[in-house]
Amino acid sequence: MREHDVGAWDVWGAARPGRQGRNAAGAETWFNWTQWPDHGPGEELLGDVRGARVLDLGCGSGGNLAHLAAVGADAVGVDISPVQLAKARERWPHLEVRQETAESFLASAPDRYAAICSVFGAAWFTDPARLLPLVHARLAPGGIYAFSHNPPALEGCYGAQASQMPSPVKGGEPLYVRRWDFEPGAWAELLERAGFVDVTAEVIPPPTGKSTGTLLVRGARGREGAQPR
Repeated sequence: MREHDVGAWDVWGAARPGRQGRNAAGAETWFNWTQWPDHGPGEELLGDVRGARVLDLGCGSGGNLAHLAAVGADAVGVDISPVQLAKARERWPHLEVRQETAESFLASAPDRYAAICSVFGAAWFTDPARLLPLVHARLAPGGIYAFSHNPPALEGCYGAQASQMPSPVKGGEPLYVRRWDFEPGAWAELLERAGFVDVTAEVIPPPTGKSTGTLLVRGARGREGAQPR
């Protein structure tokens, strides 16, 4: 993700209502991999995060990060949008959040993480050729990397694509950011080439009445420190 994408994500974040106060089960925090409320798996995909260092790449307004902290993770979130991070800090002032690109944070962070996640975040909007080696290097042996976003919008349109954002001014030109679209099998191959093991990639079916599922990819750093092929 590029530094000049900040304005586009601020516009997008300002228009988002943020996470509702409680979910259908009455919980104040929860982890949601999909774009649909109360649907899909939860934080268990990251393993046992209690007491573990966990990183959320593209944490946005902090809903998933707040849940990771609530269940006992030592969690930090990274996002490039000041608007989004201001929302996170206002609602959950205890959260550890940083305004930075995923690439620069991973390249400079001294920590190793038991889990790294990205939900409709930096994993979708950063060139995987740059991001995957950085994620792999920052995972502890056996650590989990998992991310989710929409499946490819058009069959045959893979790799770098353009996502349109509304203009910050009425009647202005739209803004654009890049995203990377691949089918599940291609994502699995990309992770394996970057050294990840036990890789899974699937599309979670949408809830009844909805048409778009959610791509969910998960892999681990080998306990012996698997190296890229």
